[in-house]
Amino acid sequence: MNKEDLIGQVASSVGLSKADAAKSVDAVFSNITSSLKSGNEVRIVGFGTFLVANRAATTGRNPRTGESIQIPAKKVPKFRAGKALKSTLN
Repeated sequence: MNKEDLIGQVASSVGLSKADAAKSVDAVFSNITSSLKSGNEVRIVGFGTFLVANRAATTGRNPRTGESIQIPAKKVPKFRAGKALKSTLN
């Protein structure tokens, strides 16, 4: 499923136009992104938790030359599935 499919599913489930459903889906994604950007986690009970994890700096190797390179530390988004979502899949 891609974003367009999701918008179509939301529109048919709720009875909205595709334009209104697109605004709703974009608003949800935007709010999750801005919350993560400010360092907060987003917990959706029954679905899961979006959070920001810190990845430490490491030394890597360029596969072409074999030269060592420094990979800087960075923040990465993570998702932990909730219990209800896990039980639905199994």
